Amino acid sequence: MSTAVPGGPTGRGILGRSGVPVTRLGLGGAALGGLFRPVSRARAVRTVRAAWEAGIRYFDTAPHYGAGLSEERLGAALSGLPRGEFTVSTKVGRLLAPGSGADGTEFTGAPDRARVRDYSRDGVLRSVEESLRRLGLDRVDVLYIHDPDEHWAQAVGEAYPTLARLRDEGVVGAIGAGMNQTAMLARFVAETDVDVVLCAGRCSLLDGSAQRDLFPLCERCGVAVVAAGVFNSGILADPGADARYDYAPAPAATLARARRMAALCERHGVPLPAAALAWPARHPAVASVLVGMRSAAEVAANTRWAATAVPPALWRDLAEAGLLPGE
Repeated sequence: MSTAVPGGPTGRGILGRSGVPVTRLGLGGAALGGLFRPVSRARAVRTVRAAWEAGIRYFDTAPHYGAGLSEERLGAALSGLPRGEFTVSTKVGRLLAPGSGADGTEFTGAPDRARVRDYSRDGVLRSVEESLRRLGLDRVDVLYIHDPDEHWAQAVGEAYPTLARLRDEGVVGAIGAGMNQTAMLARFVAETDVDVVLCAGRCSLLDGSAQRDLFPLCERCGVAVVAAGVFNSGILADPGADARYDYAPAPAATLARARRMAALCERHGVPLPAAALAWPARHPAVASVLVGMRSAAEVAANTRWAATAVPPALWRDLAEAGLLPGE
C-alpha cells in the first residue's frame, strides 16, 4: 500500500485527548521570522494566505522566532479569517526584552530584542499575554513549553502547572512541550498530563530516534505528536552544496547520505521531500507534520509533496540500502 501524509495536506488530526483539531500538514512559523535569511512582512503574509488557500489550518509560531516577528506577521495574515476554522500554537519559556543576545542569531532581520529564559508561573502568564498582543488574538489553541533543556525543574514545577491551569480554565485547548530532543519529551509524556509533544528534527529520514523511543510511548499514553523539522533544516528538501543539517552546514557524510536517498527516490518517481514528509506521518501517534514555509511557492511545493503517494517498494529499497533510520 502506498503512503503519503494521511489525508494529504488538508486531512485532519486531533491533539491527543484535547479534541483540538489540526491539519495533517501544518505551517511552521520560524521562516516567517527570518530563519537563516530575511523575509519581508508582505511576503510572510502572502505565504500564510497561500497556506490558507491550500487548505492548511494549523499554524505554529513562538516568541523566539524572529524575536516576535513571526507572531506579529502570522497575526496580520490571519486577521479577518474565521477564527473557528484555524488552530494556532505558540510557546512559552522565552520572554522578549530590549537589547540583544546570542540566543536567536540564526534569525536575520529581527528587531533588537533579547530572549530571556523564564519558565516561572509569572513568566508563563506574561509570555502568553504578550504573544496574544503580537498575534492580535484573544486566545491561542495550543501552548508548548519551548526548549526547556537546561530548565527541567522549573519547567515541570512551574510552567507545566500553569499551562495545566490555563487548560482547565478553558483559556487554551491543549498543552505540551516542544524540543529538539526526545529524552525530556518522554519525561513530559510519562510524568505529566500533556496532550501533545512537538518533536523537531528527531523524526526524520536522517534521525529515527523519536520513532524508536518517543512515538511508542506517546501512542501508549494517548499523547499526540507534532513532527517538525522533518527536512532537518533543509537538507532533505534540497541536498545541494550549501545544504544545512540541524541548523548548521551539513557534514559531508550526511550530505552524501541524503543524496543517495534522493537518487533512490528518483528511481521510484518520488521527490525526496515527499518521502521525508511521509516517513514520520506513517506512525499513528503523529497528528500533524509541521513544515517551515517562507513563500507561496514553498507552500505549493509542500502541499504537492504531502499528497504524493510513496510506494512500499521505495521504503524497502531504502532499507536494503541501509539508508533508513531504525524504528
